[in-house]
Amino acid sequence: MELRIATTTDADAIIGFDHVAASDVARVQFIHEQIESSACYIAVIDANVVAYAVLNYKFYDNGWIEMLYVHPQFRGQGIGSSLIRHLINECRTPKLFTSTNQSNVPMQRLLATLEFARSGLIENLDDGDPELVYFKRLRDNAT
Repeated sequence: MELRIATTTDADAIIGFDHVAASDVARVQFIHEQIESSACYIAVIDANVVAYAVLNYKFYDNGWIEMLYVHPQFRGQGIGSSLIRHLINECRTPKLFTSTNQSNVPMQRLLATLEFARSGLIENLDDGDPELVYFKRLRDNAT
């Protein structure tokens, strides 16, 4: 598996397996913007993009994993954890945050495995499904 920053030539592959992008123009635009800003990382297996993640610094100037999406046919194979480990190594700040819905138990398990700690809860983003915020303290590699 190759982990790398996405390029514009990867956009169609990402959009092709992201089920939200199939019906949401804003998601397609988001993917393009993240690629253009070099914030989008991908996992590639046999020349096929099978997952993507977005790492930016918009969360109070800390590292923020804004998105992790693994192609449905490749879930449960360790690709998501490999991609997050890669983002941990790439992160420029000593703190890394992310979030997931309370209903997304697989993501919660993944974050626990990678030693992220719960850091808070945000109500009212999705009705009846609070957002759980997670945090991981990294080596002090801030520049």
